Amino acid sequence: MLLEVRDLHVEFRTRDGIAKAVNGVSYGVDEGETLAVLGESGSGKSVTAQAVMGILDMPPGRITGGEILFQGRDLLAMKEEERRRIRGAGMAMIFQDALSALNPVMSVGDQLGEMFVVHRGMSRKDARVRAVELMDRVRIPGAGQRVRDYPHQFSGGMRQRIMIAMALSLEPDLIIADEPTTALDVTVQAQVMDLLAELQREFHMGLILITHDLGVVADVADRIAVMYAGRIVESAPVHDIYKAPAHPYTRGLLDSIPRLDQKGHELYAIKGLPPNLMDIPPGCAFHPRCPMAQDVCRTEVPPLYEVSGVSEASGVSGASQERGSACHFWRECLRG
Repeated sequence: MLLEVRDLHVEFRTRDGIAKAVNGVSYGVDEGETLAVLGESGSGKSVTAQAVMGILDMPPGRITGGEILFQGRDLLAMKEEERRRIRGAGMAMIFQDALSALNPVMSVGDQLGEMFVVHRGMSRKDARVRAVELMDRVRIPGAGQRVRDYPHQFSGGMRQRIMIAMALSLEPDLIIADEPTTALDVTVQAQVMDLLAELQREFHMGLILITHDLGVVADVADRIAVMYAGRIVESAPVHDIYKAPAHPYTRGLLDSIPRLDQKGHELYAIKGLPPNLMDIPPGCAFHPRCPMAQDVCRTEVPPLYEVSGVSEASGVSGASQERGSACHFWRECLRG
């Protein structure tokens, strides 16, 4: 396995108390595979990714347990200098806000070329040539002329393409894309996602796609991990989740997607708000918002049950058995 996260725990110590942002997350991604990590804001998606990349602000953040294995090596046991060599060359990240992530006083060509100067020892002239090639690769028109432009001179979609080019510059084995299409319109979203999928196939990279939008990942993901209150509450192949979700939270996210065949109907929304991470409810953290909650949900934390017999329970022909749900009543959820 390319990347394996095992029982990761991350907390933030604040004046008001300890916020438990990640509570025992485990997932993996193979070469050439796309894992989509879904959930509302505050569910722990980005914090997990920052811990994997080694860019978590510490303090106030603190990794209190778990392992992060990249190509069989535990990143948490490495010295910072060793991890720095892996960032960029072994794994790279595409950030949510490209305008904030890019340096406003450096041309995009200098920022792209810096990767080759620092990691490959190239001259600045040769690095500039590679920067133009990368901009061409991500389909930025007139790359030879625009390589001297600054981030504010590009549109949001073009800035996101520059971020993709920067992540791809050293041909890493793994890319983490943290909500790469959030600030873009629907048409540009589709273009960026198609570009990411095409480049992933070309380079055979592993891809972790972090998003809150189930509609974005339907055509690009192989597997989905749904997070809530710092835990993975459902994990399954993408088609299984769309056909038959095995957790009420996943079903709520799916029901919240606007549909063309429901024109004029009120858009569904999950009731209530995500929990305060300094005061996570006992039992299943989702129970205050769950329409299926019973007494056991309020007292016992559900493990990630192995979901079996999916075809019989949901009527989904050929559904995969390699899935899990952190719901005491996953069978009833499958039946809808």
